[in-house]
Amino acid sequence: MPKPRRDVVAIVRWILLLACWPLWLTAAYAYPFYAPPPPQEDAPVFSGDAELGFTRLSGNTNSQTLIGKTRLTWLTGNFTYSLRGEVRNVTKDNETSAEQYLVAGRERYELDGPHYLFGFARWEKDRFAGYDQQLSAIGGYGRQILENGTHTLSLEAGPGYRHDRLREYDDERLMVTYTALDYRWWFSDYADIQQEMSVEYTDKNITSRSLTALTARLNSKLSLRLSHEIKHNSQPPDETNVRTDTTTSASLLYRW
Repeated sequence: MPKPRRDVVAIVRWILLLACWPLWLTAAYAYPFYAPPPPQEDAPVFSGDAELGFTRLSGNTNSQTLIGKTRLTWLTGNFTYSLRGEVRNVTKDNETSAEQYLVAGRERYELDGPHYLFGFARWEKDRFAGYDQQLSAIGGYGRQILENGTHTLSLEAGPGYRHDRLREYDDERLMVTYTALDYRWWFSDYADIQQEMSVEYTDKNITSRSLTALTARLNSKLSLRLSHEIKHNSQPPDETNVRTDTTTSASLLYRW
C-alpha cells in the first residue's frame, strides 16, 4: 500500500482537530438528492456506507448529540438502487432541541450514452421545522456531463409531488418542479470533495438544499468526513422563526 502524501496527512490532521469540537450542536440539516453515481465496471453488486457522530458535554453545560446516516446500494442490470436513512437527536439540559428522521429510496436507469432516468421517494420528519412530516415522489431525466478519473458531474430535472402534513393547518398537496446537480472531485488517491445541490419549486415555496463534503480515506473501509449542509425554505410555516438552516459536522464514515 503506498504511503499517504503530505497534503493528505495534513487534511486528515485538520479533520481530526475539528472532530474534537462539538460541531453537531446545530439544530437542523439539509437533505440533498444524493444521486447514486454511475456504476464502475468493477463495482460490487451490493455495497453500503454508514456515518456516525456523537458528542456529550457535562458540567456547566449538559448536552448530547447523535447523528447517524446509512446508505445501501445494489445493481441489477442497467438499474442502480439506493436506500438511505438518517437520524439526528440533540438534547440540552434534558430537553430535546432537535429531532429529525429521513428515509429515502432511489433508482437510476442507464440509457445509451451519458443519459439516465431516475426516480425517488423521500419521507422526512423534523419536529422543529413546522411540518409534522413531508412525503415526496419525484422522477425525471439526468445527464452525465463529466465522468473521468478525477471529476464527475451530473445534472437532472423532473416533475414530482409532495404531501406536507402541517401541525396547525390543513395538509398541503403540491406539484413539484425539481432540478439538481452532483459534482465530485478526486484531487488525490486518498481524498475527494463532493458538492450536491437541489431546488424544488412549488406554488407555495421554493426549497433549496446544498451539501459540501471533504472526505479523507484512512484505509479501504474507514474515512473521516467534514461536511457543511444548508437548507433554505422561501416560505416556511408561520411558527418557524428562520428560513435557512445550516449544519457543520465532522464524523467517521465506514464503507463496505
